[in-house]
Amino acid sequence: MDVKIAPSWKDRLADEFNKPYFKTLINFVKQEYQTQTVYPPGKEIFNAFDACDFSDVKVVILGQDPYHGAGQANGLCFSVHDGIRMPPSLVNIFKEILADLGKPLPSTGNLERWARQGVLLLNATLTVRASSPGSHQNKGWETFTDAVIKHISDERQHVVFLLWGSYAQKKGEVIDRSKHLVLMSPHPSPFSADRGFFGNKHFSKTNEYLVRQGLTPIEW
Repeated sequence: MDVKIAPSWKDRLADEFNKPYFKTLINFVKQEYQTQTVYPPGKEIFNAFDACDFSDVKVVILGQDPYHGAGQANGLCFSVHDGIRMPPSLVNIFKEILADLGKPLPSTGNLERWARQGVLLLNATLTVRASSPGSHQNKGWETFTDAVIKHISDERQHVVFLLWGSYAQKKGEVIDRSKHLVLMSPHPSPFSADRGFFGNKHFSKTNEYLVRQGLTPIEW
């Protein structure tokens, strides 16, 4: 199956694209886009991969679903398009960056600037029906993104994985902790941020680790 995704990922994920589950998934997704309002726009489904080559990955942030409101999702977890009001979880992420690093809240919630520095912003499920969170879960996306995480864990060294909330932490169980840094905390959602996301200092800890490995820190 010919999937329009960045070449560095296409080479590694070719086996997944030819598995029966993926063909079933793509048929489902195509039908949804034809009959429903689905986010993100079709050309942005694999935006996380197109914005961050496999060989450039330094940090992985795991999300769950794309945003399901109009104009929000852009294929990068927690990120929104320029000009779109920041969702509460993203506001809380920037609040923690302010507290941790002293960087003021930015004017845009578009995180493509992170992706270009080597931050893979990966949702477990890459599509969602409008106003219907979780509507594309258990259709095959999770199997695909598990394979992505496994490739990074097996083939790369010294990657920082930020796992916020129990869902991301369970998905990250496959990561080889002997050669990667895994940082875990509650989710930045307003329902849980006060239980340990605020104060987790994940952004400074990530940069300290990258510097120790001789890598350029992220401009959060």
